[in-house]
Amino acid sequence: MSIRIVPKEQLGKEQSEKGISFIPPVLFPNLKNLYQRRAERFQTLAKDNPFADYLEFAAEIVKAQEKALHDNPLSLDLAPLLTQQAGVAPLDRKTFKRSKHWHALLASIIAELRPVVPESATITLENLAKASETELEEMATALLNDEYSKVSADKSVFIWAALSLYWAQLAANIPGKAKTEYGENRQFCPVCNSMPVASMVQIGTTQGLRYLHCNLCETQWHVVRIKCTNCELTGKLNYWSLDSENAPVKAESCGDCGSYLKILYQEKDANVDAVADDLASIVLDAKMEEEGFARSSINPFLFPNE
Repeated sequence: MSIRIVPKEQLGKEQSEKGISFIPPVLFPNLKNLYQRRAERFQTLAKDNPFADYLEFAAEIVKAQEKALHDNPLSLDLAPLLTQQAGVAPLDRKTFKRSKHWHALLASIIAELRPVVPESATITLENLAKASETELEEMATALLNDEYSKVSADKSVFIWAALSLYWAQLAANIPGKAKTEYGENRQFCPVCNSMPVASMVQIGTTQGLRYLHCNLCETQWHVVRIKCTNCELTGKLNYWSLDSENAPVKAESCGDCGSYLKILYQEKDANVDAVADDLASIVLDAKMEEEGFARSSINPFLFPNE
């Protein structure tokens, strides 16, 4: 099954005709306190973590994203995007014609970070601030097309922070709902066609349901818990953790395709965050690589070329 974003009116009519309730296929990002909660989570996880300095650094970037969000609101009519053919993500990262709004977001993030980051990072920020619009667009295009080696590791995290905030603002403004359809590629975000960071088994109104969390637009989409999130097979799934069976963060591996994805459990820790907890458990990634599994996701603070 795949997921398609459609106008609210279309989905409402179909639901009334069928007379049934359904599992929400997509949860669009709620930006009200997303970045504040993530920054706090990074700071909490930094305590007694061997990578504490980098987690604190990530927290500062997230705080800068929150400030940039507040100072640079985005209002855009996205309704025309929902009239497209089935199977096409409305904000596809490779084909969507982005505006220069993300440049303003990047400038805001740079301004916020300059006084608080280490000197080595300050040099990178200054170089980005001096970069031409053409250079910025070239780096953005490379990252959005998975050509990570074309952008130096020190610049990638800042470029992506601005792009992610831009896409999250867009996704939060989509005036539509989601419906399930037959199709493939459920492992990619139905809003922007990007990869997930991790998956999360939720509590509350979506108790016990698993949602993948997009590494670009912050959208979450439902995938059942009995199948691999990469190849959708079910026969050879195993779960790994560094602590115990009750650990809030585990790795779900698939013996069929040789991949793995982190799975977080809110019932074990209600404060887990897909981005922060995934990055803080990087030791688990090393363990999975030792076992011969390849990661099927990307963390926005740790690109493949790093």
